[in-house]
Amino acid sequence: MANKDKKASLLVVEDEESLREALKLNLELEGYEVTTAETGPMALKMVRNEYFDLIVLDIMLPEMDGITVCETIRMQHNDVPILFLSARNNSADRVLGLKKGGDDYLTKPFNLEELLLRVDKLVVKNKKIKEPQSVSDVYKFDGCSIDFAAHECIGKDKQVQELSKKEAALLKLLVEHEGNVVSREQILQIVWGYNVYPTTRTIDNFILNFRKYFEEDSRNPKHFHSIRGIGYKFTA
Repeated sequence: MANKDKKASLLVVEDEESLREALKLNLELEGYEVTTAETGPMALKMVRNEYFDLIVLDIMLPEMDGITVCETIRMQHNDVPILFLSARNNSADRVLGLKKGGDDYLTKPFNLEELLLRVDKLVVKNKKIKEPQSVSDVYKFDGCSIDFAAHECIGKDKQVQELSKKEAALLKLLVEHEGNVVSREQILQIVWGYNVYPTTRTIDNFILNFRKYFEEDSRNPKHFHSIRGIGYKFTA
């Protein structure tokens, strides 16, 4: 199992009830948290509201096929790993699925053991990408400093400012990924620590506070950037 201390969260999108239930049961036995959806629109709604470590996605679905679902998820700048399931075993389908943003492809009927191995591989790989650089307890940049352990910072005005637990956690996450965009999903999963998201405004308000503390001109930020529709970035 990929990560013993925190269950990986999977979404299984399959319209055939018996297979959907069998997948759910077997993945839960492996220690995953499993949510299921029967249609494409249902799956997209869930992806908008929750964080998943992996999606198992049938291609032949009612209302909207799996390829379209995958394309829509990728258009939202969400890079959650997607494992396609297809009843059709032809290479054109496989190529199309991978071209549209799928990470792997299995043909039905499949060997359960192989599915579990592939799921585990994708979950582990996804977690590895998100490994941050390590940051010491006190971090200094541009005449400012943040003390993550004491939950305080010294901003541009040289005054000591107390930080809430969530503010300190979000600052640490952004600093650990310095120069890279951290997605909303990652922030809400790591800082808030649960799967259902508060609103984007919640994070925006935190970013506005950070600009107040650290930016000379909060309208033209040098350090704390909002990347529209994707996430947030810190540059030292």
